[in-house]
Amino acid sequence: MPAPLLPIDDALPALRDALRIQGAAVLQAPPGAGKTTRVPLALLEESWLGGAKIVMLEPRRLAARAAARRMALTLGERVGETVGHRVRMDTRVGPHTRIEVVTEGVLTRMLRDDPSLEGVGLVIFDEFHERNLQADLGLALTLQSRAILRPELRLLVMSATLDGERVSTLIDDAPVITSAGRAFPLDIRYVEPRPDARVEQSVAHAIRNAIASDTGDVLAFLPGAGEIRRVSNLLGDGGTLGRGVRIAPLFGNLSQEDQDRAIEPSTPGTRKIVLSTSIAETSLTIEGVRVVIDCGLARVPRFSPRTGMTRLETVRVSRASAAQRAGRAGRVAPGVCYRLWPAQEQGHLVEHATPEILDADLAPLALDLAAAGIADPAELRWLDPPPAASFAQARELLVELEALSDHGRITQHGERMSAMALHPRLAHMVLRAHSLGGARTAALACDIAALLTERDVLRGDGAPPDADLRIRLDLLRGEAEPEYTRGASVDHDALRRVRAEGRELRSQLRRELDVDVPTEWGDSNDCGLLLAFAYPDRIAQRRQGASRYVLRNGLGASFGPAQTLAESAYIVAAELDGKRPESRIYLAAPVGIGEIMEQLGAQIQREDAIEWDSAARRVTARRRERLGAIVLRDIAIEQPDPASVTRALLGGIAKEGVGALPWSDAARGIRERVAFLHRSTADDWPDVSDDALVAALDEWLAPHLHGVKKLDDDRIDVTAGLMALVGWRRRAMLDDLAPTHIEVPRGMRIRIDYSDPDAPVLAARIQDLFGLAETPRIAGGAVPLTLHLLSPARRPVQVTKDLASFWRTTYAEVRKDLRGRYPKHEWPEEPGG
Repeated sequence: MPAPLLPIDDALPALRDALRIQGAAVLQAPPGAGKTTRVPLALLEESWLGGAKIVMLEPRRLAARAAARRMALTLGERVGETVGHRVRMDTRVGPHTRIEVVTEGVLTRMLRDDPSLEGVGLVIFDEFHERNLQADLGLALTLQSRAILRPELRLLVMSATLDGERVSTLIDDAPVITSAGRAFPLDIRYVEPRPDARVEQSVAHAIRNAIASDTGDVLAFLPGAGEIRRVSNLLGDGGTLGRGVRIAPLFGNLSQEDQDRAIEPSTPGTRKIVLSTSIAETSLTIEGVRVVIDCGLARVPRFSPRTGMTRLETVRVSRASAAQRAGRAGRVAPGVCYRLWPAQEQGHLVEHATPEILDADLAPLALDLAAAGIADPAELRWLDPPPAASFAQARELLVELEALSDHGRITQHGERMSAMALHPRLAHMVLRAHSLGGARTAALACDIAALLTERDVLRGDGAPPDADLRIRLDLLRGEAEPEYTRGASVDHDALRRVRAEGRELRSQLRRELDVDVPTEWGDSNDCGLLLAFAYPDRIAQRRQGASRYVLRNGLGASFGPAQTLAESAYIVAAELDGKRPESRIYLAAPVGIGEIMEQLGAQIQREDAIEWDSAARRVTARRRERLGAIVLRDIAIEQPDPASVTRALLGGIAKEGVGALPWSDAARGIRERVAFLHRSTADDWPDVSDDALVAALDEWLAPHLHGVKKLDDDRIDVTAGLMALVGWRRRAMLDDLAPTHIEVPRGMRIRIDYSDPDAPVLAARIQDLFGLAETPRIAGGAVPLTLHLLSPARRPVQVTKDLASFWRTTYAEVRKDLRGRYPKHEWPEEPGG
C-alpha cells in the first residue's frame, strides 16, 4: 500500500536536484509537513548516494526513536533493519542499516573516530532551529570534513522556523527549498490568566475548559517536570474530567515506555491529556492532538563563566517556539491553541530563543574540539561562534581536570575522558576513581555519575529533600531506611533509570580500561572525595555558624533547614542554584581535609604570610595552605625570615604613622632640632616631617629593627635611626647650630624648646637673665630665640625676641610691679650688666 501524500512531497524534486548538483541544501518546512520521516526515505536510492548511509541528527532522544520507528513502519520493517537509531543507552542498528537517526553527541564521536565519515553519503541536521550545542558542533565539524576530506559528502539542514538564508550562507550558499506545509485551520485564542494564579492553576483551568468545549486530545506545555506533576495532581490524574480521560506526562527523564505511552494514539472512545515540557515542540507527531495549551514558559540552562555553574531559568518562549507549539494542534486536522498570555504580549516575544552555544557550559565542546585536534574554535565555521569568555573558562577547567596540558593539547587522560559519554567532570571522576581505588571505587563513581546525570531520585514535599548524596547511594543499594529520606518520597522510576545508567557506565569503563567493573561498590563515604575530582572548584569550607559555606572560588553557599551535612567542616557541592549572594546547595557530600590534602595536593597553594596585624599592632607570621579561597591550614611560623618580618613591620609603621613608634624624649628632641634646622638654614638638613619619615623608613629605621615584630618593643631605637638620617657629617654641627641648652650669666643651663621649628623658645625667669644684654641666637647667629620671660613664680610676664629693647623700655614698669609682689628678690635698675 503506497504511503499517503504529505506536504513535503512537493518539495522533494527540488531537494533531490539541489543535493545532486550542489551537494548541500537548506529545507524549510512547517510542523506537520513530514520532513523528518519522509525525506531520508525519499533520498535513500539516489544515485549520488551510491549505497552509502544517511545519518540524521535529531536534537532529542525521544524524537530520534520516534522518527526511526515511523520510518521503519513505513517500510514494513523493524527498527534496526534498513532504519536504525543510536541514542544514549539504546542502539538499534544492523549490518544492513542505511539510515541511522542519532543524537546526543553520537555524530561528534563518529567524526572524531573517522573525520572523513567513510561510508556516509549524506548528513541531515533535523530541527536545526533548536540550535542544540551538539548540532552546532556537528555542523561545524561536518563542514570541515567536506572542505578537507570529503567534498562529495552531502549536507542537508532542515528546520521549521530558522532563518534559512543565514544557514545557506554558512554552507556555501546552498539552495533554500521551502515546503508550504499542510493548511489545516488553526484557531489561536489568547487567555489572560488571573494575576494571582500560579502557572499550574492556569493550565489546569484551561485544560478543564478545553475538555468541556473542544474535541480531540490535549497537549499542554509546561516549564518542567515539577509543574507537570502539580498539574496532574490538580486534575486528579484525569478522574475529575470524565470517563475515558487519561493524563500522560512527557519529559526527557521519563522512561522510554512512559514516553512511548504519551505519544501513542488514544484508543477509540478515550481522550488523552499530554502534559509536556518543550520536548514535544518539534519532530514528534502525537496522534489525535487537536488542542494545544501553551503556558508561554520554558526552562533553559544558563551557564555563568564567573561561577562555573549552570542553573535552570524559567523564561518566556520565543515567537518561533510559540509557533512550533501551536503547530502541534494543526498537524492532522483543524485545531485550537490556547495561549495563556494577553494578545498584546505576543509582539514583545523575542524572535528566536538564544542558541545553546551562547549560554551553555562549553567544557564538553572544548574537549571534543581538543580530541579532534582543534585548538582554536576559529578554525571552524560556526553559525554563532562559542563566546570567548565561556570557552576560556572551559579550557581552564579541562586543564584542572588533567584533560589538557598547560599548552592546551589533549592529554592521554583527556583522550580517555573524551571516549566516555559523560560530561568531562564526571569522566575525570570515574577514571580517577579507578586509579585511586580500583574496580570497586570505579563502580561507586559510575553510580555517582548516574545519579548526577539523571533526575534526583528523591522528591521533596514543597521543599528540597536532604542534600546528602549518600542517601541516594543507599537507595541504590536498597539499604536506605524511610527516616533517612527526611520526609521526601522516592522516585522509583528515576531510581530504575539511575541503575540502568550505572550499568551502562560500567560497560563503558570495561571497554575503556579493559577491566571487570563489579556491580557492587565499597564504602559510600568515599563519595565526597570522588565528587572533589569532578568538582574541584566546588569544594567548600564551613563558615562560622552552621549551614553556611565558602566555595573554593570565593562565592558563598548554604544549605536549607534541617540538613544532615550542615555541620560538616568540608563538603563538595555537586548541585547549586548559582544565585547570589549565597547559592542554595541541593546535592553534596562530605569530604575530609586529609583527603583534600592527599589527593589534591598539586592544586594547593602554599604560602608564608608575614603580615602586619593592625589590631595586635605587631607582625604575625603564619604558614597557610590554600585551595583557592579556602584556607586549609594556618599555623604560626616559629622562625620567620627576618627580612620579611622587617618589611611587614615597616608596612605597619607606614600604615599607622611614625607617631606610633616608641618615641623617647631624646628622640623627640633630636627630631625637633633637625626640623628647625631644615626650616631655617640653607644647608641640606633632612626633612623629618611625618610624611618624609614614612617615605624614608627603609633608610633611617629599617637597620634598627632586626628581630623586632611589634611597635612597643623597647629595642626600637628611634634616636639611633634619626642620627643615622642626620649623618656623620652633620652630627657635630647639630649641637653647634641647634644646642639643647643655653648657659646664662648666672651659670645655669636652660633648655631650648624646639617644638615650633619657626620660633624656638627659651623660657626663663627674668632674674636668671640678669647680666645678659642681648637675645641669645642659634643657627650660627641667624635665628634669635623667642624669650618667654617668667616671674619668680614662673608665671608669664613678657614674650620678646629683643632682650636689649625689653631692658630699655619695658623692664622699668615690670620691675615696679614685681618688686611689690616679690620684695625679697633683687631687682637691679640696670639688669643688662
